[in-house]
Amino acid sequence: MEKKLEKGASINNLMPGKLRLKKLAPENDFPDVSMHNNYMAKFLTLDLYKTLSERKTPYGFTIDRVIQTGVDNPGSPFAMTMGCIAGDEETYEVFKELLDLVIEDKHGGYKATDVHKNDFNPDSLAVQPTSRLHIRHVMALSNSFFLKGGDDLDPNYVLISRVRAGRNIRGCCLPPHCTRGERRLLEQLAIEVLGSLTGELNGTYLPLRSISEADQQQMVDDHLLFAKPVCPLLVASGMARDWPDGRGVWHNGGKTFLVWVNEEEHLKLIAIEKGGNMKAAFTRFCNGVQEVESKLKEKDHEFMWNEHLGCIQTCPSNLGTGLRAGVHVRLPNMSKRPEFEEVLKRLRLEKRAIGGVDPEADSGVFDISNSDRLGFTEVQLVQVVVDGIKVLVEMEKRLEMEEGIDDLMPVQK
Repeated sequence: MEKKLEKGASINNLMPGKLRLKKLAPENDFPDVSMHNNYMAKFLTLDLYKTLSERKTPYGFTIDRVIQTGVDNPGSPFAMTMGCIAGDEETYEVFKELLDLVIEDKHGGYKATDVHKNDFNPDSLAVQPTSRLHIRHVMALSNSFFLKGGDDLDPNYVLISRVRAGRNIRGCCLPPHCTRGERRLLEQLAIEVLGSLTGELNGTYLPLRSISEADQQQMVDDHLLFAKPVCPLLVASGMARDWPDGRGVWHNGGKTFLVWVNEEEHLKLIAIEKGGNMKAAFTRFCNGVQEVESKLKEKDHEFMWNEHLGCIQTCPSNLGTGLRAGVHVRLPNMSKRPEFEEVLKRLRLEKRAIGGVDPEADSGVFDISNSDRLGFTEVQLVQVVVDGIKVLVEMEKRLEMEEGIDDLMPVQK
């Protein structure tokens, strides 16, 4: 018969007599990642797992939480994922024996002794000659040979320019590990800080819970809002907990500067400029980041940052600058060429699909951005995008006229 708890009796009376709650040996918990395709699986060994399983961060984040997203998502032969995340700033130090290996492999040999540098000076952007005879040679030159630039991407091909980066606030757990209360406190701090911005940056905060589903979808389509995480990687990380509690979007009056609150990072700052003036977007981004940080410091808060890893991010792939400078660009002819992927690789660019764009009306439109984050400054990464997009647009123009592009193939950056 089913046991019932007598009034006033202890629930312990119903516990199974042989149940023992104890920590098992690491060998029992070591995950089978032998068939996985991610950076974590590439470096995690039983001996390393044994060492790291004895640790946790001051906020209680463990090695099993670090690797869970990579254990749950094996990846595929065509997509090498990270396989690990951070739950707080201390994660990168407490579990450095694994994460340093992942970071070095992902970020092109960036070693544990390397120092990251930042550069928020838009005037350092250079101009690249667009002569068809010089493009290939120019791609191999140092930026010191260039004039000022970054504002002249062809608007007939470049629809929109954006610069965005995540930032996290020191002393708080990252989104995979924060509590509901902590997330709400972060939201309130963001509301106070963003509400104190003035001039071009003066704007409005919209809690996600106050926006109808229809309006949310429209804002997602317009690239003004993030969607609910449904990607298995994000769900496994814990970022989707308690949705939409504590999340929202802030934007200025012209919707040219936005801040997403409690998405994949505490804050994601986004500067937008219609057309091909990347320098204008980058300038707005730099001003916005510096102004938000200044307002945070007035409230005795600061961003997570150190000399080795730069801006601390939830995913190791975004360490350093955390920056994606990108454009929506029309390349209907170039995108069909077999060389397209190789050209992107040589230019150190990556492409993503464009959400909210009619594929029949706008076929060949891509979101193309820098593939690097760590070990490069913000100016260097924006420069890579500006230079690379000019090469791609020049190739597209050639193909429109049914001319060859072999002489425009860039060298590997």
